[in-house]
Amino acid sequence: MNSINKQQPEENHENLAGREAIDRVIGLVRQIESCFFCTEKAVRGSVAARPMTVREIDENGHIWFLSPADSHKNVEIDRDEAVTLYFQGSSHSDFLVLHGTATVSKDKATIERLWDPTLKTWFTGGVDDPRITAIEVVPHEGYYWDTKHGNLVAGLKILVGTVIGKTLDDSIEGKLKIPA
Repeated sequence: MNSINKQQPEENHENLAGREAIDRVIGLVRQIESCFFCTEKAVRGSVAARPMTVREIDENGHIWFLSPADSHKNVEIDRDEAVTLYFQGSSHSDFLVLHGTATVSKDKATIERLWDPTLKTWFTGGVDDPRITAIEVVPHEGYYWDTKHGNLVAGLKILVGTVIGKTLDDSIEGKLKIPA
C-alpha cells in the first residue's frame, strides 16, 4: 500500500537547514502566534502543556514569551530546560513542532520590549509586576507541514483532485535543522 505522499505527482517533502529552516520557522510562527508550550518535566498539579502566545520571534528564530515567575512552567524549566512547542495555524496547513531549550530571565529591558498593556490581565502590577519573567526558547530542530502556494491554491488542488480522482494536494513537509 502506498502512502498518500507517494500517490501525488508532485514532490512534497523538503528538509530544511540553516537560514532556510530559520526563515520557515519565522514565517510560520509570525502567522500562527500561539502554541502549546510543553515542558519535559511536569511538577505536581501541572499537565506540562499549556497554550501560550508568542510575544516575539527574532531574526535568529528565538521565540519569546512572558510568564509568571511562580508558574508551573517556570519551575519545570528550572528542572529541565528542554521544551517542545506545537503550533497549528489552520485545519489544513501551517503546522509546526519545535524542540529546543528554554531560558527564564527577569531582564527589565526584555520584559519592557515584550510588554503589551493587555497583559495586565495576568500581571496586575503592569510592566513593573515583580512576577513577570521572559522566556526565550532557542529551537534546535523541528518538523513542519505547510502549503507550497497558500490555502487558496491548496483548496483548488483538492477540489480538482476530488473531481478527477487523483491526489493533488499542495502540501510540503519536512525536518528542520536549526543552527544554534
